[in-house]
Amino acid sequence: MGLFDIFSKRQKEQGGEFPDVFKYNDIPQGLRVQIIHIWKDAFGDLNTYGRSAPEIYGTIYQALCREYGVFSLTERPLSNYLEGLADFLLSTTEYEKALDVIELSFRSIDRVCRDSAYHYQYGSRTLPDDAIEELNHRFYEHGVGYQYESGQLIRVDSHILHSEVIKPALFFLQGPEFKGANDEFLKAHENYRNGKYKECLNESLKALESTLKVLCKRKGWAFKETDTANTLINICFQNELIPQFLQSEFSAIRSILESGTPTTRNKMSGHGQGEVVIEVPPYIANYILHITASSILLLIDAATSGQ
Repeated sequence: MGLFDIFSKRQKEQGGEFPDVFKYNDIPQGLRVQIIHIWKDAFGDLNTYGRSAPEIYGTIYQALCREYGVFSLTERPLSNYLEGLADFLLSTTEYEKALDVIELSFRSIDRVCRDSAYHYQYGSRTLPDDAIEELNHRFYEHGVGYQYESGQLIRVDSHILHSEVIKPALFFLQGPEFKGANDEFLKAHENYRNGKYKECLNESLKALESTLKVLCKRKGWAFKETDTANTLINICFQNELIPQFLQSEFSAIRSILESGTPTTRNKMSGHGQGEVVIEVPPYIANYILHITASSILLLIDAATSGQ
């Protein structure tokens, strides 16, 4: 059924109550209920057979049981797996587990329900893209800092930065030739979400290097698989990926590309720590995620312009 334009929502929007600063460890009850409504629309009728709603709910339920090392997610006897998942989502006090349920369920919506036959055969009342769009909007409405993108939940620190930088970068990286870069960039986000900030820097650098190698290969520019990001950036500039007459205007951008992700990663996470353990602050990891996304967008835009 999707989103409705109702009076109370308009009042919140007009009053500036939809935030651009988010919370991460609190999944409001209203949001959990809305997610169950989306499930019912996307997965369709429970009274069907085959690869349909009952089987999908069961697959998600059993996967979570296996991962948590339990036989049941709740102590209540179940009449069906939808009831079990809904009860668990509504009752768990561990926000990470609530996010587990959300991520797995929407991954199923994204992948299983995308088959055109599913929508007609099993009574689905909404298409996968619409279900995902509603989920992301509900996250924003409740001020919860996550969005579902490319098969997983991505932590969002700014709605504007996410929509204008991270999301377009992920869109570009969906192409088959960018699979390595896409996997690395998603892994960087996963590490950031889990507080693994050193690993976040490492995967960000890998994503940037993989993107540069794809662009060099696409253009036929010679490079070595062992080349570092700085070397690959120099190859791109030497071959006028950015036109030479504009390169002086892009000196600041080049400096950022050469000294942003690679240098920060090397100084803070790329080498042995010695006697002193180096702690990477979350704001550094957040900065590197966004500068990596911006760099990827710049380079791919420049490589594809005029094609």
